[in-house]
Amino acid sequence: MTATPDLGTFQLASPDLLRSTFRRHAAGVAVITARGQSGPVGFTATSLTSVSAEPPLVSFGIGTGASSWPAIAETGHVGVHLLGEHQSDLAATFARSGADRFGASTAWREGPEGVPVLDDVLAWLVCRIVGRVPAGDHRIVLAEVILGDPTGTGRPLLYHQGRFNGLRD
Repeated sequence: MTATPDLGTFQLASPDLLRSTFRRHAAGVAVITARGQSGPVGFTATSLTSVSAEPPLVSFGIGTGASSWPAIAETGHVGVHLLGEHQSDLAATFARSGADRFGASTAWREGPEGVPVLDDVLAWLVCRIVGRVPAGDHRIVLAEVILGDPTGTGRPLLYHQGRFNGLRD
């Protein structure tokens, strides 16, 4: 049973309040990839959302200060990859600033529209970007699914309390 919250201990809105609150929210882990002018780019995202079935649309957030933002701002297509619980190292690589994200430890190939497609994921999509909506220090990217493969095997990777975790029964 959950206790009734003490409304006398609330905090005013701040970046720390938002981060602390969302650390308690378990989220699936995805990697977003794109072809950049200097090669492939990508980042770990926990903000992936299914938006619409008809047409098939997804959205994700990206900070405008992120190293991948210049490529995402200019490209027409992105790859969306749902990671399995066996891929916490891959998620960490794509989340780490300055990491060699497409180095020898990352298995990938060039896919449709030149989008980098990661190997051994639970599912992947190639999407056409249809909008970039300003949202504070981020952009919400809307992307229409053009093709994909949902047939990977395994259980999903989750992000909770600042760590990558597997799904428990």
